[in-house]
Amino acid sequence: MLKIIPLGGLGEIGLNMMVFEYKDTIILIDTGLMFPEDYMLGIDIVIPDIAYLKQTKSSVSGIILTHAHEDHIGALPYLLREINAPVFGTAFTLGIVKHKLEEHGLLETATLHEIGPKEMLNIGPFNINFLRVGHSVVDGVGLAIRTPVGLIVHTGDFKISYDSSSGMITDVSGFAQYGDKGVLALLSDSTNVEKEGHTISGKQVGESLRNILSKSSGRIIVALFASNVARIQKIVDIAKERGCKIVFNGRSVELTVQIAKKLNYLNVMDNMEITVDRINDFPDDKIIIVTTGSQGEPMSALARIAAGTHKQVKIKDNDTVILSSKFIPGNEKAIAHIINNLYRQGADVIYEKISDIHVSGHAFREELKLMINLTRPKYFIPIHGEYRHLVLHSRLAQSMGIKKERVLLAEDGQIIEFDKKGGRIGDSVETGRVLVDGKGVGDVGRSVLKERRNLSEDGIVVVAMAIHEKTGALVHGPEIISKGFVFFSEAGHILDDAQSIVLDIVQKVGVDEPDRIEVIKSRIQTALRKYFNFTIKRRPIILPVIIEV
Repeated sequence: MLKIIPLGGLGEIGLNMMVFEYKDTIILIDTGLMFPEDYMLGIDIVIPDIAYLKQTKSSVSGIILTHAHEDHIGALPYLLREINAPVFGTAFTLGIVKHKLEEHGLLETATLHEIGPKEMLNIGPFNINFLRVGHSVVDGVGLAIRTPVGLIVHTGDFKISYDSSSGMITDVSGFAQYGDKGVLALLSDSTNVEKEGHTISGKQVGESLRNILSKSSGRIIVALFASNVARIQKIVDIAKERGCKIVFNGRSVELTVQIAKKLNYLNVMDNMEITVDRINDFPDDKIIIVTTGSQGEPMSALARIAAGTHKQVKIKDNDTVILSSKFIPGNEKAIAHIINNLYRQGADVIYEKISDIHVSGHAFREELKLMINLTRPKYFIPIHGEYRHLVLHSRLAQSMGIKKERVLLAEDGQIIEFDKKGGRIGDSVETGRVLVDGKGVGDVGRSVLKERRNLSEDGIVVVAMAIHEKTGALVHGPEIISKGFVFFSEAGHILDDAQSIVLDIVQKVGVDEPDRIEVIKSRIQTALRKYFNFTIKRRPIILPVIIEV
């Protein structure tokens, strides 16, 4: 039996991680992260729970990465700490991975193998071929995986791209050839299933950028996803046409440019590129700055420019700022804040809602239909998306003639089984989300998040006092200190009354009471919680600190 087990990415955007298991061999497709949701206060990133892989770590024979986005490679360092399996990826993907592993101190112990489109890889019973796919990052691949029970096609993140200038043409004929050979199951990207029609072309975005730049009389600042090498190349080409100098500013975009130039995915003439500290050496209309921060990231270069805290780049009148990326849901407020600040400083701001300056890297409905027609699968499995995306993609597949019973709508942890009898959804394995907070991995759970939420909403009240160990008499206090909590009422007696409540509790608990200090703490917490809720409708965390002297 072949088992396909999603450990992440089915039911959410991000966390993409898929297990292929046959007998005693496991291969893993992608190891992605997701960024924390609003309620995950203080959390840096979220990674998939790999408890199942820890139980079967001796069987993990390879990790295959489809492309270099964080939602597909971001959890790799955390996985390799537990399971040091060989990693396979394209040149650009591994270029980004090497830098990430170096930061985590894992590069020397990692085993990395570069593969390319149309190459073949054999891992145990699996024979894997790599197919070029167009996406918003170079060197993306889909996979044709031959297994003992049949051929599985995994699209990775893709769109149907015919734009040769980007170097990211989807290998339509390659997918069609596998369709001719017979595809048991298609696992297809569901992210943009809600979008009708086709994605706009990269050429159209290039023309929009060219038109905007031709009308600008000052400096141009373009913020984009650092991994979008094709978009960076278009900006470089426009800069060359206009005789402009180009500046790359921001840690992630500088890293991407460095790797892409080394691999010949990006061509920038030496005399065009200058460092950010030289921008005042040239006329404003001859400067184009490519930077990070299109999603409103608080410490990004664009955020610092908008706030006026960037050391080298200060907004001038006639500057034009272009946000050449999609607004990711959840980031709208942060992006709007940056746009407003840029306008306050005199810049003109161009963004997605007012101009075609971004093209999605994920297929729209007509392209998803084409992928189904090319591969003609016996079974269809929607992947990479929230649950509504998976449902809509399932319905789309049925409208293309795939029988309902052969559309396998799975979520994280559910085992998709294939054998001689066919395909089905079977049992489940343990999965979920692991929260990364600084160097702590998985040590922050629901209770800690609840405490953080309570602290953020209601604050904390500390009751400090010292009690004589033998007599039980109060030596100092009670001193009441608050953080994030305000004592207020029209009568103005809240603090005095709270101290009286504490004194009354201390006096009523006898010296001979077992665990007297713990009893006093518990009663103080209960009494003050009720008192503050009754008097001023607030529920701070109550923290008694009692010292015996």
